[in-house]
Amino acid sequence: MIGGLARVGTSLVSTVVEALEELRIHRGRVLLSLIGVALAVCALATVVAAGAIAEQAGREMQERYGGRPATVQFNLASTEGPVDPATAQDAWERAIDRHGVDFQTRSGWGTLTVQFADGAVPVSTQVVDPDYGLMHRVQLETGAWFSERDVQRLAPALIVNEAFWTRLGRPNLATHPTVQVIGADPVTGVITGVTPSQGEWDTQPTAFMLADAYLPLQPETPDPVMGAFAPTYEAWLPPEGADELTESLRQALIGELGEGAQADGWRTDYAAMDGDPYLAIKLVIAGVAVVILLLGALGLLTISLVTVRGRIREIGIRRSFGASAGRIFFSVLMETVVGTFVAGVVGVGLSIALVRSPLMGMVMGGVQVQDLPGFPLEAAAIGIASAVAVGALAGLLPALAAVRVRVIDAIRF
Repeated sequence: MIGGLARVGTSLVSTVVEALEELRIHRGRVLLSLIGVALAVCALATVVAAGAIAEQAGREMQERYGGRPATVQFNLASTEGPVDPATAQDAWERAIDRHGVDFQTRSGWGTLTVQFADGAVPVSTQVVDPDYGLMHRVQLETGAWFSERDVQRLAPALIVNEAFWTRLGRPNLATHPTVQVIGADPVTGVITGVTPSQGEWDTQPTAFMLADAYLPLQPETPDPVMGAFAPTYEAWLPPEGADELTESLRQALIGELGEGAQADGWRTDYAAMDGDPYLAIKLVIAGVAVVILLLGALGLLTISLVTVRGRIREIGIRRSFGASAGRIFFSVLMETVVGTFVAGVVGVGLSIALVRSPLMGMVMGGVQVQDLPGFPLEAAAIGIASAVAVGALAGLLPALAAVRVRVIDAIRF
């Protein structure tokens, strides 16, 4: 048995060496025939890698709105009237601590009146806690997101959008620029960060403020139309068992708030959707990859058939010296397979260079990805495997044609 394996191994190695020698001898022909394969593999691997980047960009965009998996939002209410924000916060903190949740935030919208050089302007303000930035992947153009130290500030911290910053004259944040916030008790706010513009429509000043800084600015008598500020509560839970933990938190909040309390909780992240939200992207990528692969195989098959017809004399002479049909078949087949393997490696290398170049960002419309995935191993594996498969398929017909060559054919040619 060992001797049989040794013979098979020796035969395989000798055939590969022979194929490499044939590739060296016919390097001009090989180069022309394999350029198309290398480019096809490069395109295939690039499409797969770009699809992974596009999918990650889509996930991050959805996480900025709905939170990371699994973000659960809770609304608190009572049949006896509005829930006092301080009471609701105490109940929330006790329930969160009891369940060991590491990341949580209040979230809501309010309005601050800010004094600019050209007058006082109402500014739409999102009221949050420090964990909101991590849970929702908030991006900053400059400055830093809220930290626990900002909660203790006497002058509340503000993170503003680019329109707000521009209206102030784009001051250097290192100088700790301030604005006058007009509320129940006017205060001076310190700008600590700037979020990038979201597009041409993002022209009105907006801001983020910590909930503990925003609540004291509210008037003692709530607005008769809008009512008192009532935030929602968000928790970032482990995806495994998120439904059970959500229900447990809901029951705990009801128990903390007492008689008449109501609490609703639901997931807001993309992972809670039924089915795969990126299935359409994956199907398009798979379709493009198949088309690229077929085009590469067709081009190589055509060149291989033409090449075998030009080598009839050579193959006939080898047959006259005792080369078996199996040896001829495997030799011609391996020439194509070895060549396409090399082309596959070159194509994957070119793909890695393209994906890591600034050109990829330009093609994808300047999409910014925080957690940029590395070049997917599956893209490299698919590229090289498809190159070998194309070589095997494209070399099959030429190998069969080579087997049919007779010694007399060598004399004719």
